[in-house]
Amino acid sequence: MEPAISIDALPISGEAPRWSSLIARLRQPERRPAAAIRTPHSHSPADDARQRIAASKLDGRVYLVGAGPGDPDLLTVRAARLLSSVDVVVYDQLVGDRVLELVPAQTRKIYVGKRAGNHALPQDQINALLVALGSEGLRVARLKGGDPFIFGRGGEELEALIEAGIEFEVVPGVTAASGMAAYAGIPLTHRAHAQACVFVTGHLKDGTANLDWEALARPNQTLVIYMGVGGLGMICRELIAHGMAPDMPAALVEKATLPGQRTVAGTLATLPQRALDENVQAPALIVVGSVVELHRDFDWFERRPEARRAVSA
Repeated sequence: MEPAISIDALPISGEAPRWSSLIARLRQPERRPAAAIRTPHSHSPADDARQRIAASKLDGRVYLVGAGPGDPDLLTVRAARLLSSVDVVVYDQLVGDRVLELVPAQTRKIYVGKRAGNHALPQDQINALLVALGSEGLRVARLKGGDPFIFGRGGEELEALIEAGIEFEVVPGVTAASGMAAYAGIPLTHRAHAQACVFVTGHLKDGTANLDWEALARPNQTLVIYMGVGGLGMICRELIAHGMAPDMPAALVEKATLPGQRTVAGTLATLPQRALDENVQAPALIVVGSVVELHRDFDWFERRPEARRAVSA
């Protein structure tokens, strides 16, 4: 077992806002009355200190909360309740601003977001932060875009919490693929088009995308690729090379469920150039399959007048 990481070992920098005040808060005396943590026969200061640590650790709890794809109306009731009652919210880059507006002003918020090549905190330090907060007896919402267990690294964080003996709960969220499909009018399954749906990440831990291309190119399925915008050209080439038709419908959905949502549709052969021409930026999902054709008729969100104004602004 690796040694526990102390609060003093956590970095303080401009890339992780308010670390100084966070650590100052963590070092404040425990708020619960002393009588609640002493036994009648405990007179040793060392014994009292050990009891305080044990009591605070038992009270601490980390909630892995799915924030959904961005629209706050897609939060679960459980998630909304937790955001109004926890002590600390540790949130990612993909958590929408309108979701964060639901957090009370007095609740401490810590940004630990990740962009390609720019991480406010590496994952191991995020794990250490959650352990430190939970060990201090705080109720912590670890707020993640989408769902914690679908490309959200929730499993890695739970492993760290379990090793440290921190209590936890997991609150599911609407994953980005499901929210995108509903708001872009691209059903992920349809009896006339696809009898299976595959979610895959286009960005692996080592920075490559060495995927099972033959399995991904199988017919009669819908393919949704997370975090693949930077490798779009390679992804389309590999799918074609492994048997998928060049004219297979494909689309990029940018900022799914948010006011600026935009769908750029084409085929495997044309989508990379279309993405360049339209300057598509992350966050965006890649959807491949004949269900993409239904976007023309099923799109409701981007047709709204307010949606057109948001995209053109």
